[in-house]
Amino acid sequence: MIAVLQWTVSSVPEKNLDYLHQELIKLRKQYKTKQLLVCLPEGFACFDATPSDLMAFAHASEPFIASVRALAKEYNVWINAGTIPIGEADKYHAASLLINSNGEVVARYNKIHLFDVDVDDSKQNYRESNSTIAGKDLVVVDTPFGKIGMTVCYDMRFPGLFGALSAQGADIILVPSAFTVPTGKAHWLPLLQARAIENQVFIVAAATTGTHDRGRETYGHSVVISPWGEIEAMLATQPDNIVYLPNMDKLTEVRQRMPLLSHNQFNYEFKHEQ
Repeated sequence: MIAVLQWTVSSVPEKNLDYLHQELIKLRKQYKTKQLLVCLPEGFACFDATPSDLMAFAHASEPFIASVRALAKEYNVWINAGTIPIGEADKYHAASLLINSNGEVVARYNKIHLFDVDVDDSKQNYRESNSTIAGKDLVVVDTPFGKIGMTVCYDMRFPGLFGALSAQGADIILVPSAFTVPTGKAHWLPLLQARAIENQVFIVAAATTGTHDRGRETYGHSVVISPWGEIEAMLATQPDNIVYLPNMDKLTEVRQRMPLLSHNQFNYEFKHEQ
């Protein structure tokens, strides 16, 4: 089963860790013996902090990561740790970690596409590349839940990445996000549904929501979408969870009836590999 957590993420890492802890207690109480993958939003560790505070956290995030790993082991769950800033030189990676139920990091994806855009909201200008190092590696990993491809938020606007993950065998693609409200209203569902349909994968998008500590607003609407593009479950803007069991037989049927991967006449080329 897949659990998707949505909340108004704090700029204080300890508050977010405590929120995760409390939600894991509830999930394990309700789903005592079920194998669970718990998906967290982009920036779940520290969101809307001052640039200096975020940079300081990024260069000292290992204890936080160790705590998340300990929770995965204690509650016997897999965790997709949205993104955690991991420092390198004078910047950091927006790193999405996949942690197994033994508390081991089995995969790390560094966000490839950085959000350098102008948006009609209270912040107006976003320049992730000022502080974030773009990733260069595609990640698909075997898990008890199926083959999982890893992406983050703004990546969803680049179908080549999703096509490459699908070509590498992804059954489920995770999209932890912190979408702005204007872009969310316009594009959130169309983009995610398109990525699900054209790649015949389950899309699981955990999102932050609400007004954060320094006034930034995020869209929420965490969602699970089927390989046929159907909205299997979606939240609104309130803190809440989705718990969903993907029907892998449906995935197989969709791919057999319309074999897009074998029909596709184009290859996916990553610029960093040129």
